[in-house]
Amino acid sequence: MTITLSQLPGVARTPVDRMDRPYPRRWAALAVLCLSLLIVVMANTALIVAAPDMTRDLQLSSADLQWVIDGYTVPYAALMLLFGVLGDKYSRRGALFAGLVVFGGGAVFGSLADGTTAVIGARMVMGVGAAIIMPATLSLLVATFPAAERARAIAAWAATSGLAIALGPLLAGWLLENHSWHSTFLINVPIAACAIVAALVLVPPSRAHGLGRVDWFGGLLSVVTIGGLVFAIIDGFHFGWGATALTTAAASAVGLAAFLAWELRHPQPLLNVRKLGERAVGGAALAVLLVFLAAFGAMFFIAQQFQFVLGFGPLDTGVRLLPLAAAVSVGAAASARLAPRVGTRSIVAGGMLVAAAGVLVLVRIDAASGYLDFVPTLVLLGVGVGLAVSPATDAIMGSFPDKDLGAAGGLNDTAIELGGSLGIAILGSVLAAAYKDGIAGFLAALPVPKLTGPQADLVAQGLQASGESVGGAVIVAGELAKNPLGAAQAQPLMDAATVAFTDAISRASLVGGLALAVGAVVVAAILPSRTTVGQD
Repeated sequence: MTITLSQLPGVARTPVDRMDRPYPRRWAALAVLCLSLLIVVMANTALIVAAPDMTRDLQLSSADLQWVIDGYTVPYAALMLLFGVLGDKYSRRGALFAGLVVFGGGAVFGSLADGTTAVIGARMVMGVGAAIIMPATLSLLVATFPAAERARAIAAWAATSGLAIALGPLLAGWLLENHSWHSTFLINVPIAACAIVAALVLVPPSRAHGLGRVDWFGGLLSVVTIGGLVFAIIDGFHFGWGATALTTAAASAVGLAAFLAWELRHPQPLLNVRKLGERAVGGAALAVLLVFLAAFGAMFFIAQQFQFVLGFGPLDTGVRLLPLAAAVSVGAAASARLAPRVGTRSIVAGGMLVAAAGVLVLVRIDAASGYLDFVPTLVLLGVGVGLAVSPATDAIMGSFPDKDLGAAGGLNDTAIELGGSLGIAILGSVLAAAYKDGIAGFLAALPVPKLTGPQADLVAQGLQASGESVGGAVIVAGELAKNPLGAAQAQPLMDAATVAFTDAISRASLVGGLALAVGAVVVAAILPSRTTVGQD
């Protein structure tokens, strides 16, 4: 006799839409959804502290490291919309299970990887799993909670992202104290296993009814459009706008035009694109994108400053990011209380301005700045993210009918991931360009002995690495300190790199902060004045 999962003792069997009252264990179910979200965000933030060890062990080039990071990002962003709809069609809880299994499998593969290609492949598999998990968590949340409680539930969901931002580096740093970088992949496996078991018991099944056939062609166009755009952003800003980046960007633009035309004419579209024209949806999606653009960009600066300039180890870096996690939680909790009183527009735009102020604080950073100088940024940025993202997400989810919750979740999560990609790519490019300009004069004036052969090649490589990134300069300075012939230049190189990098942070933060502040004004103009959290 074959026994299905739904027949196992203790499994939640009754679908949400067949219950005559709110699901009694809905807050426990929310904890499972937040646990699932936790590993999706931690997969990126843990890499912040693992990257130096991976770079040394695998001898990664800057391009290799970039694709170790973004091998996760591209499939994650590209597939969320399609997988969200598939979850609506077949099973939202089933999608959560599938995503956790794929994600856990990729993590196990990554823990066993011994080469660059294998690590990138593992990250891509994890990205596919994340694309299934992320929209499923939101659609299950909205389907499980009554409208009056959704604001608080979404606030908890958003606060989990803030917790994961700090918890990823913290756990990874703790593991790296005594283990190799492979162990950072394994963080996710027991969490994914616990989430699967807990979801069976606590998360009720849910699916949409009357969806008809899946719009597979629209799904393909969405993958081409979003995946191509994210790939072009990453490749273009980091490696130059050559033929690959421009061709991919052009393919994405063609895909977008085809997607819009197809979806507008399709009787059962993958995404009702007319919803983007609604002020509540369009304004909220723009707010989410801009907030994560600034937040991910700032985190990119801060993590490098902590590790390479201030010299904090992996564990110390994670501990020092905890104020951000706490601040996101505070902001999210406050938004659930304030938004019904002052309105979504005020709280979202206000949160964006608070986050912008946090980023702009970094403009005053200089070579003498210590950890305490970064605490105001962590606190303001965290509070702003918590204030803005929760009501914006609620506005998006509340604007779609129950049958389209997966598409709504996919739209919201795509905005998050696209914003993060843009933040790291654009602001990271401003940072890199400013750093190169700042250290170029020092490197040009550096007294270099006339050498030939392998030694000349090593010197050239060292100069190139020092001119490309502060991490490269730190590594070169460390090698110089070990060599009696170059020891005298080690500290001057470190000092010059510190000055150049902190000046670069100031310039990039000015760009990011002003972009978010201007975005807040635009979002305030777009969002309707009467929209409040919890409205359908």
